[in-house]
Amino acid sequence: MPVREDTTAAPSPGARPPLPDAVPDVMTKAMTDAVHQRVIDWFSEAARDLPWRRPECTPWGVLVSEIMLQQTPVVRVLPRWELWMQRWPTPADCAAADPAEILTVWDRLGYPRRALRLQSAAAAITSQHGGEVPQNAEELRALPGIGEYTAAAVACFAFGAPEVVVDTNIRRVHARVFSGAALPGPTYTAAQRRLAHELMPATHDDGGVRACAWNAATMELGALICTARSPQCAICPVADLCAWRAAGSPPPTDSQRTRGQAWQGTDRQVRGAIMAVLRQRSPVAAAAVLEGLDLPEASADQRRRCLDSLVADGLAVRAGEPGSAVEQIGLPGTV
Repeated sequence: MPVREDTTAAPSPGARPPLPDAVPDVMTKAMTDAVHQRVIDWFSEAARDLPWRRPECTPWGVLVSEIMLQQTPVVRVLPRWELWMQRWPTPADCAAADPAEILTVWDRLGYPRRALRLQSAAAAITSQHGGEVPQNAEELRALPGIGEYTAAAVACFAFGAPEVVVDTNIRRVHARVFSGAALPGPTYTAAQRRLAHELMPATHDDGGVRACAWNAATMELGALICTARSPQCAICPVADLCAWRAAGSPPPTDSQRTRGQAWQGTDRQVRGAIMAVLRQRSPVAAAAVLEGLDLPEASADQRRRCLDSLVADGLAVRAGEPGSAVEQIGLPGTV
């Protein structure tokens, strides 16, 4: 990918190192502007053609994508998003659907409570906003299950509002390019929040078009180039302006590392296996579900605990006394 020509000088080797989570003193406004321009130009050529980015995508489609993409890779989300939008192209359609069908279409995206929260948000949009996704972040944040990031992302990507959008990919780009850190760490700190606000392009001259483009472009740069494990610095459009590269690309410190979540043998794995059974046939005898799981390492106590937790979370319903021969379990609305 060709790099846009820029005459801004890179930080000198003897320059004072930057403070963590702050814009370095050597990162002048001209350099920050150069980063903005290069990343936005790169995005205009390299951005993936994702259906929720297309002009014809509705705000509802953007909202669905943002919920699905939480802790889930794009490659897994794409087929589920397509099917979801075919089944429920409007919030009203989703609000009226059977919860069992909602969970079935969600399939193996993980964290299935997101599916029920999305349906709750659809119900609120239908009853409180005339079926139209609200346009500002404050109203979006008031919807069930919608947090700060999702509200800002939908306001920005669906409506062009210049909200500050910060996900893990954006935090990583900010940390490396501007703070010289290998990774941003597991927690979104107050200092990182200030940095994100400081880095937003001005909105007075274009109504926020450039700021919204910066959000999308930085997110894509983190997803495709400035990745956590194998950053492709050789083709990064701002490699020569990157504080981390200027510092010699130091490895992450212990405090910067994010510990990966285990899967094998965890309650998440057992809960997922139970949900997979219920999506295939529901209702079914609880004993058959628990005994039939192909998880030899999962004890009977763990299986029972996970089943009970699914019922408590509203992801499954029970008929009959727990542990009895007549106990049945199914998706919501099937028992």
